[in-house]
Amino acid sequence: MAETAVPGARVKVRFAGQEVQGYVVERGTETDHTGSLQPLRRVVSAEPVLAPEIAELSATLATRYAGARSDILRLAVPPRHATAEKATSTPAPAPPSVTPGAWDEVEHAGAFLRRLASGENPRAVWSAAPADDWPRMVAEAVATTYAAGRGALVCVPDGRDVDRVDAALTEVLGDGHHVCLTADGGPAKRYRDFLAVSRGARRVVVGTRSAAFAPVHDLGLVVLWDDGDDLHAEPRAPYPHTREVLLARAEQQATAALLGGVARTPEAQQLLASGWAHELAVPRDVLRARVRAEVVPAEDRQVGTRIPRTAYDAIRRGLETGPVLVQTPRAGYAASLACDTCRAPARCTVCTGPLAQPGPAVPPQCRWCGHAERAWACGSCGGRGLRAPVRGEARTAEELGRMFPGTTVRSSSGDRVLARVGAAADVVVATVGAEPVAAEGYAAVVLLDTYLTLARDDLRASEEALRRWLNAGALVRRGGHVVAVGDPAHPALQALVRWDPAGFARREVEERSQAHLPPAARMATVTGELGALDDVLHLLDLPEGAEVLGPVPLEDEHRVVLRVPRTSGADLSAALGDLQRVRSARKLDPVRIQVDPLTI
Repeated sequence: MAETAVPGARVKVRFAGQEVQGYVVERGTETDHTGSLQPLRRVVSAEPVLAPEIAELSATLATRYAGARSDILRLAVPPRHATAEKATSTPAPAPPSVTPGAWDEVEHAGAFLRRLASGENPRAVWSAAPADDWPRMVAEAVATTYAAGRGALVCVPDGRDVDRVDAALTEVLGDGHHVCLTADGGPAKRYRDFLAVSRGARRVVVGTRSAAFAPVHDLGLVVLWDDGDDLHAEPRAPYPHTREVLLARAEQQATAALLGGVARTPEAQQLLASGWAHELAVPRDVLRARVRAEVVPAEDRQVGTRIPRTAYDAIRRGLETGPVLVQTPRAGYAASLACDTCRAPARCTVCTGPLAQPGPAVPPQCRWCGHAERAWACGSCGGRGLRAPVRGEARTAEELGRMFPGTTVRSSSGDRVLARVGAAADVVVATVGAEPVAAEGYAAVVLLDTYLTLARDDLRASEEALRRWLNAGALVRRGGHVVAVGDPAHPALQALVRWDPAGFARREVEERSQAHLPPAARMATVTGELGALDDVLHLLDLPEGAEVLGPVPLEDEHRVVLRVPRTSGADLSAALGDLQRVRSARKLDPVRIQVDPLTI
């Protein structure tokens, strides 16, 4: 096996009485192991799929998130596909010469691109403006790095964003220069594209969170778009966030970094405050010419409708020149029902579950047992009328169809998500995250029921709400109009009116710093049975200044929150890692540990 057991190869080894898969990390003539060594059982494949830099990254992330290195490697290396492995990878053509033009109005962007072209490693946090063609701008930054002889890695939240960046890279670079690492093409295509990157045949990669581990040769730039999107948070242990993976790679491999988005997270603002990165944004006068935003109270709605007069006028004027986007937080028709007389929630007569109405000609149905209530009567007052306190996109589309007769109303939500719409003067009703891109931008964007978006019981409720509104508002064309229906005094809606994600992020950082919350502090949660948590608190050697909050009930389990100053974050991760090893050796009841969870 001397010829095939190369560093990075998959092998089978005997461990704890079982034959398990592993990787050759390196080969040496000496060992620090004091016991006896066992021979390899066999080499699964001589293909070096684990690059040295990814092996180092896996160790760093396992320590950072108090997890097992094997869990990180499972995320980093896709399953083997023997047929794809036998095929050769065709080298990419020579990089084309590209002259960036989409960044012209962004302050300091010229210096950032010049440093990329000269092989330096600038780091920036970029606030995209309304009407920006951000996929084109990302593609130009990648092309500048690629022309300098270095690779680039782009991570975006979902497949629709991958398609947009893919199209922009094809337009800027041409065919055969990049690959898209997603699961949509199936295991064979994913592994074939992974091998093209691992073998150095492709040095430009775009994909979702798993692409953050792509072994790009001569990596020179990592790009992360919309780091506030919860799709960047890995749902499998040890739950690494794409932002932290790419920042760790930028540090270890000395690469340039670009964190972009319409909104700005407190974590990105912390990078600016610490001097780790510099800001890229358009001047205020350019921003004011791009978009006009305002907030109107919900109480100003017209009689018999849920849309205020200002929002109605914005839709009517927008339809004179192009499509209009209406964002609503709920899908379906009537997500909840209440008595029209006493406003008591409508309940199922069989199981007392909440009632909802799937469509205009469908009787109310229970969301728990599915029972259809054809002759419902209120248990409090006996009334038989129903009202919908919360209306979904289907009901909203129906109302807008009546308000603007002769206008095409299109819906985008759930399983019917539209990727793009044309320039026709249509009304597009979309749920959050399902907003299609208009060919020439929307003439107006209306944000309904903003109180529902703010109603999340979470630390990041306001931050997430503003991110959703800004992402929808940024789809307007130059000179577009954005109208939000909600409380004009709310800080998040005030930030929308000013279009000031940076100021809102600074305020969030200051408030969280005073409350000892992330990113000013480091936190971890430990979830499990109450007895297991008692063992954890007994065995855990916490760093100085640590706070223990809880345990508190959480559904069928209990949870403890651990909080330390930011400077003690590494000590907390190390203590939790030691705890996991002790618990594993003693075979204690399992607990779930999350370091820096996205939500608390």
